[in-house]
Amino acid sequence: METLLKVLKEKGYKITPQRIAIYRVLNNTKEHPSAEIIYKKLEKEFPTMSLATIYKTLEIFKKSGLVQELNVGENSFRYDANVKDHPHIICLKCNKVDDLPENLFTHLKDEVGKVSDYKVLSKQLYFYGYCPVCKGE
Repeated sequence: METLLKVLKEKGYKITPQRIAIYRVLNNTKEHPSAEIIYKKLEKEFPTMSLATIYKTLEIFKKSGLVQELNVGENSFRYDANVKDHPHIICLKCNKVDDLPENLFTHLKDEVGKVSDYKVLSKQLYFYGYCPVCKGE
């Protein structure tokens, strides 16, 4: 939470209870929630907060490096407070998103840079399949 307060202050954004609550949801889950899921989790605590506020806050967090935005297909976005480069795996049936260990592809960014002659700044790597629950159905 200290990181959130420090970054918002440095970037000139107001520190509001809503922003703190949104970050708390993201920071305390491995589920990679969408804006709509965050909204539903907070609507009892903040009944006057709009979905637009969630989206605006997530955009601020993304620009500030506090979260990463995951495009899980067809312009459906999920959010992850773990901003370290790490791959994700997405269930094609239930849309669950899980983290994969960071060290699986530690040299991939360098290798891509070598073979493409690009200066690679970041990466997002997705795998698709069926989660343990859905593959059993």
